Amino acid sequence: MIKPPPGSSGVDLLDVRSIRFVETAAPWLSCEEQAALDRVWEDAVQANPNLFDGPVAACAGLEREDPHGLVITWARTTYRHYALRRVNGTARRLPAIFVSALQPTEDGRLMVGRMSPATAAPGRWQLPGGSLEPPVGDGPLDLAALRGHAARELVEETGVDTPAEDLTLWRVTLGAGGNVGALFTAPSRPVSLLHDRFQALVVSEKALGREPELDRFALVRSPADLARLAGPHVDYLEPVIRLYTAATPPA
Repeated sequence: MIKPPPGSSGVDLLDVRSIRFVETAAPWLSCEEQAALDRVWEDAVQANPNLFDGPVAACAGLEREDPHGLVITWARTTYRHYALRRVNGTARRLPAIFVSALQPTEDGRLMVGRMSPATAAPGRWQLPGGSLEPPVGDGPLDLAALRGHAARELVEETGVDTPAEDLTLWRVTLGAGGNVGALFTAPSRPVSLLHDRFQALVVSEKALGREPELDRFALVRSPADLARLAGPHVDYLEPVIRLYTAATPPA
């Protein structure tokens, strides 16, 4: 099992070219654990009625297959399962698997978004993305599925419609809590287009009576830019920005 290295961020960025998925059963919960999970979930929903117990693919194991390949063992469960992190005395919590998109501008900055009050993490800054959903029916869970999911998250959260085949796997993040994220780079876009697409998305969502998943976005070139954004950010964000911008000189 791969573990993140010790350090201030507790995040490792794995240079990966291929990912192979192996499905397994979700861990069995005792009656006491299930009851505790249900109580914690009900409390969370009372605090944030926008929480939705949808299907997710959770991480049950992570191994190197070769120098640039990963094997991810995964299990079908629902978002409620992640509330186990708040239940003391259980080791049956499965970490999350998520996808994110690095959307650069033509001058080398990256687009980051702030989660809206209608989400599970209001005010948090992150890359456009979301938890991985299990395939429907007999569909495969593979790198192509991850790429397609990242493209959907990008357009749903920013309004930027990019064909899945134009996304390139960049790194896989491994957080201190075991959460695994597949990060894809998108083609660079003009700043004006990003502003226009995002504003059009916000207007469209509000016209439908919905809150957008991101209520604001910013363009950052360095960890110093990130530090100027008020509010928390996901654990992987600073290491990602540091590595990406170091390898991508300003235009």
